[in-house]
Amino acid sequence: MSEFRQPTFDETVAAARKGSPWALGSLYRQFQPGLLRLLGVIAPHQAEDLASDVWLEVAGALPRFSGDERAFRGWLYTTARHRVIDASRGKNRRRDRPADDDDEAAEHVASASFAARVASVLSPDQADVILMRVVEGLDVDEVARALGKQPGAVRTLQHRALRRLARQLDPEGQSGPLSGMEALPA
Repeated sequence: MSEFRQPTFDETVAAARKGSPWALGSLYRQFQPGLLRLLGVIAPHQAEDLASDVWLEVAGALPRFSGDERAFRGWLYTTARHRVIDASRGKNRRRDRPADDDDEAAEHVASASFAARVASVLSPDQADVILMRVVEGLDVDEVARALGKQPGAVRTLQHRALRRLARQLDPEGQSGPLSGMEALPA
């Protein structure tokens, strides 16, 4: 009896570059939930459509990708952010059916509602940094590449965002759920 071995990330990407359906499906299953969380906050009414566009673009550009799993996640989020910007400028618009509030409410989990609250309190750049750093776990350099900013600018945005969140969510200065977030690693 042969033992089944999961392919490594590098093996999966190499197979996906050649158009292997199992490899593309594996990347999709691994990274789609995080992509939808991000898009659900920064473009909630277009998240599904934008995610589809992102995957089409990523599949076509895979031969140019190099890096590890974290680099892939950063590249995916960079691509997503560019698609959101394009959509907001009127490019690549699609006719969307009106969203049913009940369906949307059923799809949101606690982390998504927290992320939406974060996005409503912060500037778009600050929200992007916090979501990528805290929710998705990217490091400062990965966020900087994804947003096209210098690492120092990302650290400054993160610091200001966390201070603003602390003031907005805890105006009395009491210790609460954000009290430990100021100490995120740079």
